[in-house]
Amino acid sequence: MSTHDNPTTPAGQAPLLEITDLEVAFRSSTGLVCAVRGANLTLYPGQSVAVVGESGSGKSTLAAAVIGLLPGTGRVTGGTIRFDGEDITRASSKRYRELRGSSIGLVPQDPMTNLNPVWSIGFQVKEALRANGLAGVADDRLAAIAAAEKGEDLSPSERIGVDEQVALLLEDAGLPDAARRARQYPHEFSGGMRQRALIAIGLAARPRLLIADEPTSALDVTVQRRILDHLQGQIRALGTAMLFITHDLGLAAERAEHIVVMHRGRVVESGPSIEVLQDPRHPYTRRLVQSAPSLASHRIESAHAAGIKVTEDELGVRPIAEDVDEILRVEHLTKVFDVRGARGEAKTLKAVDDVTFGVRRGTTTALVGESGSGKSTVANMILNLLNPTEGKVFHNGVDLSTLGPKELFALRRIMQPVFQNPYGSLDPMYSIYRVVEEPLRVHRIGTAKEREARVAELLDMVALPRSVMRRYPNELSGGQRQRVAIARALALKPEIVVLDEAVSALDVLVQAQILRLLAELQTDLGLTYLFITHDLAVVRQVADDVVVMQHGKVVESGAADELFAHPRQDYTRELIEAVPGASIPLYGDGAVPAR
Repeated sequence: MSTHDNPTTPAGQAPLLEITDLEVAFRSSTGLVCAVRGANLTLYPGQSVAVVGESGSGKSTLAAAVIGLLPGTGRVTGGTIRFDGEDITRASSKRYRELRGSSIGLVPQDPMTNLNPVWSIGFQVKEALRANGLAGVADDRLAAIAAAEKGEDLSPSERIGVDEQVALLLEDAGLPDAARRARQYPHEFSGGMRQRALIAIGLAARPRLLIADEPTSALDVTVQRRILDHLQGQIRALGTAMLFITHDLGLAAERAEHIVVMHRGRVVESGPSIEVLQDPRHPYTRRLVQSAPSLASHRIESAHAAGIKVTEDELGVRPIAEDVDEILRVEHLTKVFDVRGARGEAKTLKAVDDVTFGVRRGTTTALVGESGSGKSTVANMILNLLNPTEGKVFHNGVDLSTLGPKELFALRRIMQPVFQNPYGSLDPMYSIYRVVEEPLRVHRIGTAKEREARVAELLDMVALPRSVMRRYPNELSGGQRQRVAIARALALKPEIVVLDEAVSALDVLVQAQILRLLAELQTDLGLTYLFITHDLAVVRQVADDVVVMQHGKVVESGAADELFAHPRQDYTRELIEAVPGASIPLYGDGAVPAR
């Protein structure tokens, strides 16, 4: 399927990028493995096109082929890539070096692995300028910024200091105090600041095409929104076209005029963003529309506005009796950390400041906030992995600080965690059987035969085949690993499961599967969830109650429906408004389809 018939582009305009029947394959020990199959895509000057699909769909491989950076044994085996009328399918390394930066820029996915940790940020921006012969040259954009700062005219192509040029580029990318920041190193930046530095590098040479490969996937929604707003402003000002790679259809529709959906290396659907969302034709696109939390959150709000109490997008959410007791309560919880090497007021950091809330039995309470808000620290204190500086945690009215070692060990059976990273939370040296069986063995539950039967039962519960027992974590996908982590958490038949960003590292389709699994398990087993996340779209789907944290404090809490409909605090409103796709009309006439 092709994007050649693109109604959003001016008639008669020549394409900037034209991909025709592209085939990309990787050589393995068993032969060639096709990663991209017959893909077609057309991008016009100044246009933004989003390529959407889950991990392994071929979207990043497609982008890497365009810029000549296919990893390992990857090579183009068929089709053509034309950039500005030139066939670059099999261009030489020299030609690709000429194109990179000056004609085709790249903002890669993970800033920590794409910024050199031993070079300052400023040096890395300078490197991009020198590679393109632009060090010390003020283009019209930088000239305008410099003129506004100094109050004097600076003509384009005039020479300026390279350090000043770097500071202007970083400032243009939205970094405050850019001259000082340029002297700092990547580890001294937050995730959002590192991403802005990569944007400055990607746009330093004013490319005609910018490839943004999942540029904000690891960031909080509010930081994501600010960065993408700024990036869109920059590329509009420069007249740069953008190829935006993402797995979130809501984000794609919000940020791009045109959407290309990829599945198993093929383009299965393409068209104007609103049309693809309102009338998806391919079954895979319909699954993406159904699964994207950002779109599900929007559907829930639209349904509630139309008077529908509970929708199918609200996973496990059901009417709850008013007299349900609290299974867990935290009161005036405070945690202060000592900062090594610091002096004066900076010697201590108050990560959690006087936090109080309750969790009702059999419900899901979401603890929400940006990175650094203190929500994971609260979870660690609830799980007794950290001792609070002040305050108390109560389980069924019992103060956990009064328990001895034996009682605390027994408490582990009642409260179990599922951590964020399914790649880091499973021991790579343990088989899946040993991973899931370990809590049973530690708590001396059952004989070896009974434990084996329990592991098999748990794998059935999380919809994994029993043959997985003999495999190791590196042989499983991210979604399968997270199912194993959930099975391990359920091994001891807990009452409370603490889910710390348990779905944030997963694709939207896998994320939807895990959320549905958690909802089913809660219904079947009567579990209580404390769900820690920065993603309000996921919260809208799963939570009965919401607690919003900022800078270590609770700023707002209440029932999910009430909090989303009538947020009292500006910060809560900002979090809700930052959910991608909130402004997109999902239904042509604004109506909510009947269930």
